Amino acid sequence: MKLTTEIPLQLSSSPIDYNSKLLSLGSCFAEHIGDKLTYYKFKTTQNPFGILFHPQVLLNVLEKALSNDSFSIDDVFQQDQKWHSFYAHSRLSRTSSAEILAELNSAGRELKTACVESSHVLITLGTSFVYTHIASGQRVANCHKVPQAKFEKQLISVEELHQILSRLVNCIREINPKVNIIFTVSPVRHIKDGMLENSRSKSHLISALYRVLEEMSSSKLQYFPSYELMIDEFRDYRFYKRDLIHPSEVAIDMIWEKFMHSFISEGIYEDMAKVEKLQKSLAHRPMDSSGKTDSKLKAYQYKFKEELTKKYSFMRF
Repeated sequence: MKLTTEIPLQLSSSPIDYNSKLLSLGSCFAEHIGDKLTYYKFKTTQNPFGILFHPQVLLNVLEKALSNDSFSIDDVFQQDQKWHSFYAHSRLSRTSSAEILAELNSAGRELKTACVESSHVLITLGTSFVYTHIASGQRVANCHKVPQAKFEKQLISVEELHQILSRLVNCIREINPKVNIIFTVSPVRHIKDGMLENSRSKSHLISALYRVLEEMSSSKLQYFPSYELMIDEFRDYRFYKRDLIHPSEVAIDMIWEKFMHSFISEGIYEDMAKVEKLQKSLAHRPMDSSGKTDSKLKAYQYKFKEELTKKYSFMRF
């Protein structure tokens, strides 16, 4: 008996393995996937500018980083005793202008290097709603608790999103023509916008993405249906956290398994299982750190570390 309607998944013709270099960009779900890739010891760069929800703000930082356009004092401002930038998430905010400019320019260099070197770029889109800072006209990554009256909220049309996403793909391909780009739409619902508004927002993203996928038809440009998996295949509130909005750890694990079987080479599953065993062992805290049990545990860990680092010299535990 089948108790769910399964979402069909497309297998990648250029699967990820331990020789791959990955860049994960976008909303908080990009961080969930990025965290999984990091846990399994893939070579991963994750959101140098922090969590970014809208395609336009992703394009803003990509164009600035890839053109070697340094951040200056005009790109930062002070609010509530801290310095912020409308280009970045608040985790880059600092207590002085010099510190935040150093962080922003470092993030720009990291993003450019990752774009140039990555074999795969995973981009997770969160919303079609964007906030524009009225005084500067800039579409912002984060409002940083600046009063709401200083911004204008707008639902971006499918046509404009299509143009933004096309520019985003071309921007990355210009600097890395062989890169594989994987798009997905975040399964997190933005109910602060309103339930109906969230549906409009997600539908605009999906419609614009499919136009790009159809126009730029290529095996190196793919879509992973994380939003559809959450809404349809896992459509039960047991798969949500207590806020009934964010996916639970179980749901994230299940979506990760779907991603793994679609985009990660089956040839490294055995090594991934060894990495997982070692990670779980390292997370274990024995009651007695001086007895035979601890010695056996350390010998067990050493065996796996030696085997994995001999095969993959970049791995660190």
